[in-house]
Amino acid sequence: MKKLLGFAVLFCGMAAAQEVQEPVQDSLKSWSVEGQHTLMLNQAAFSNWVGGGANNIGWIAGVNYNLTYEQDKDLWENIVILGYGQNDTKGIGSRKTQDVINLSTNYGRKIVDNWYASAGASLLTQFGPGYEDGNNPEAAKISNFMAPGYVNLGVGFTYRPNDNFTMTLRPANARWTFVLDDDLQYAGNYGLKNDGDSSLFQFGFLGTAQYKVQLMENISLVNTASVFSNYLEHPERLVLSYGGVLNMKINKYISSVVTVDLVYDHNQIQKTQLKQTLGVGFAYNLENGKKRSENKDHQSWK
Repeated sequence: MKKLLGFAVLFCGMAAAQEVQEPVQDSLKSWSVEGQHTLMLNQAAFSNWVGGGANNIGWIAGVNYNLTYEQDKDLWENIVILGYGQNDTKGIGSRKTQDVINLSTNYGRKIVDNWYASAGASLLTQFGPGYEDGNNPEAAKISNFMAPGYVNLGVGFTYRPNDNFTMTLRPANARWTFVLDDDLQYAGNYGLKNDGDSSLFQFGFLGTAQYKVQLMENISLVNTASVFSNYLEHPERLVLSYGGVLNMKINKYISSVVTVDLVYDHNQIQKTQLKQTLGVGFAYNLENGKKRSENKDHQSWK
């Protein structure tokens, strides 16, 4: 009788454990992890070259991750973009060519068809100091880590008909501009009101969109864009940005990547900013977990 009771207790325990584990396993299966690790190189060497030129070598390293949870009516997307690069030219020294920290999270609850009521946050800044003359420390410093640093927190709606297009509209969005470098805390810099201020608060509308296109079998283009309008002051001064990443896959581990970034922010500089990079090198792609939807014909990271 005692043995029978013991077996019964053991069986019940195993059944209970299985009931606990199954939801955990189901939850893990609802996650999709897509990522790319890159190390791009460029180099030029000259010896007795009458056309002139300076020996140089450059590199850009980065990671780009999209971690998404999708189950029933829940959609939670997290994006991690980190990049840094330098170019070393003989006689000039090292100059920074890439420097970005871009983190964002957005949670949505489906309300109808492809629309979600959503809330999210983001952080945009850089790793190290920037100078007027490229990365020359002899020149005037114009930026640094969290100087500026942009933090957005807002609520609104997300539209995602498929994996290739996502649009988020936040009519209520708080935006903080942080300038945590004492040398850059003077009135007018990044919109600061007074000398010594370390932050600027804005409240307004934020719209973001991402569109992925598979141009050819091994060539993909990822477009991202955003617009912000400050309700509290000069709403007509839109903060606009566009980023394009063209990924040309040579084989499983070698790719060529072209990036273009356009920014207009009246508080930074009253001109359109442009940055473009081109590199060929190592690229390792990762894709794991549940497919985000049945419409995955043009996933950019394959």
